[in-house]
Amino acid sequence: MTKTQAQCVRSVAGDSPGSRICALEWDGQSLRLLDQTQVPYKIEYVVCTTDDDVAEAIQSMQVRGAPAIGAAAAYGMVLAALKFQKSGIEAGSALDTDALLRSLSESADRLIATRPTAVNLRWAVERVLKVARETSGTCADIVERMIDEAGAIAREDVEVNRSIGVHGARLLADEVSILTHCNAGALATVGYGTALGVVRAAVAMGKRVRVYADETRPFLQGSRLTAFELMQDGIDVTLIVDSAAGYLMQQGKIDVVIVGADRIAANGDVANKIGTYSLACLARQHGIPFYVAAPICTVDLSLSSGDEIPIEERGAEEVTSIGDKQLAPSGVRVVNPSFDVTPASLVSAIITERGVLYPPFATSLKAACESA
Repeated sequence: MTKTQAQCVRSVAGDSPGSRICALEWDGQSLRLLDQTQVPYKIEYVVCTTDDDVAEAIQSMQVRGAPAIGAAAAYGMVLAALKFQKSGIEAGSALDTDALLRSLSESADRLIATRPTAVNLRWAVERVLKVARETSGTCADIVERMIDEAGAIAREDVEVNRSIGVHGARLLADEVSILTHCNAGALATVGYGTALGVVRAAVAMGKRVRVYADETRPFLQGSRLTAFELMQDGIDVTLIVDSAAGYLMQQGKIDVVIVGADRIAANGDVANKIGTYSLACLARQHGIPFYVAAPICTVDLSLSSGDEIPIEERGAEEVTSIGDKQLAPSGVRVVNPSFDVTPASLVSAIITERGVLYPPFATSLKAACESA
């Protein structure tokens, strides 16, 4: 492995605004993940040396955001291969490529199962697994190709996000107030952002941008992460509680809503962080454009509509407590879906690296996915 390959995530992310603190870094033998459950109170990294470590970090949301967990899982597959290789060497046994592929298939299933809604996770894992299966030669050859592929996924993510940013920024007026939901920025990707990539590109074009970030209960990605990284970049950001969005729209303070996505069905239905659907309804009521910024790999043409998208349910403690502080009565029943589905009819446009897609999305998404 070359030094460049070992540092690919660090170097690519470091080229991006908002990435003075990176979501993930690969050093050639381990994956360092920013513990996003601690931001902004602490800046701490989790060091993952096995695929199980990566799976736990994804499940616990120490790393989160569809593109970021995809890239992390790609390196999780690499760590699974390195673990197999190391165990064989230590045992003094011959390294069997068929056994390696069987082991990788099991690791892939574990990683994919950690977060069911975001399709980028499965896409990245299956892309690395496909390379492993198609590589002829020794186990060492397979591992080397897997490292290259995981690095390519990381590099491509930043390039794709930059393209999304440019396409999206061209939609915006020279002076604009943007409402965003959850965190779809540098911390949710390898280093630039989808929805916040549009913000960053608009600022770079000299546009006067004000961002309203809603807090995004219950995990508070907006207040903890979006506000944090925009302030790091010196971008005008105002934090609001989730329930204030309608009021601000009513007062004429919001020009456009831009969100990310975890999965987009073939008809344009969008799964994103819980609360996105409510914002889309409010935007329609007030005549405000509602844009979704997402890479093409987030599109799942195998699902005809959002009704088929699996929605992750998370633990009650995320709603009843914040940290060690209990907010609700002990034993109260809780429903905690992590995502909701916004119907395509409420989406003004989907901003991708291949351009801005408009309704009918069944046609435009298919064409974009099939383009070279």
